[in-house]
Amino acid sequence: MFRWQTLSETSEIKSRAFKYLRNLEEAFKTLVFKGKNEEVMEAVNEAKRYFEDAKYYFDKGSFIDSIVCSTYAEGILDGLKMLKLIDFAWPFERHIKKVFVAGTFDIIHPGHIFLIKKAAEYGKVYVVVARDSNVVKFKGRKPIIDEEQRLYVISNIKGVYKAILGEEDDILKAVERIRPDIILLGPDQKIDENNLRKELERRGLKNINVIRLKEKLETYSCCSSSKIIDRVISYYCK
Repeated sequence: MFRWQTLSETSEIKSRAFKYLRNLEEAFKTLVFKGKNEEVMEAVNEAKRYFEDAKYYFDKGSFIDSIVCSTYAEGILDGLKMLKLIDFAWPFERHIKKVFVAGTFDIIHPGHIFLIKKAAEYGKVYVVVARDSNVVKFKGRKPIIDEEQRLYVISNIKGVYKAILGEEDDILKAVERIRPDIILLGPDQKIDENNLRKELERRGLKNINVIRLKEKLETYSCCSSSKIIDRVISYYCK
């Protein structure tokens, strides 16, 4: 049976419709295309048409119709963003913290997955993959997997928002580029937190929170690349 909406219900729907419009307006302001693709541009234009329809219905007082049009526009934009064809930020995403994680990620294992999952609890995870030359410099050996393949694998792990290769001459340049809110160190990473904080402050990055992950995944027998390498050698190199 049809029921007339009360004034309070109408006010709530109007407020929700306005919020949808405001979110879309901000999303379009920050929208950038990742490459030139006419089909993607047309899809974005379709989202804009739904946005214009949503504003039209809002001005007419048809708030439910306005919300429906807004959700169509949001769906198009979110779909294109998930496919990494465009990028933009919803207003609420601007308050999500950037979390910086760095490592070699040579032979992905459960320890890496655990670190990324923990990082994702703090915000959007930005991963910096060590260059081959730096692995040799700091570990005294070549990585098993080259840097481009390691980058590809880590980029496609659930929870990673963005992954990039580090710099060969200055490993902290990536921090300057990303400007994270948090740097999350793994439990076994050989980095002194206090020295890192001092260097960040020297570079004008004193508001970054450096956190050491205290938990260590020990559920599985091969939770480190070195253990995997040792097992392969013991099984196949005798």
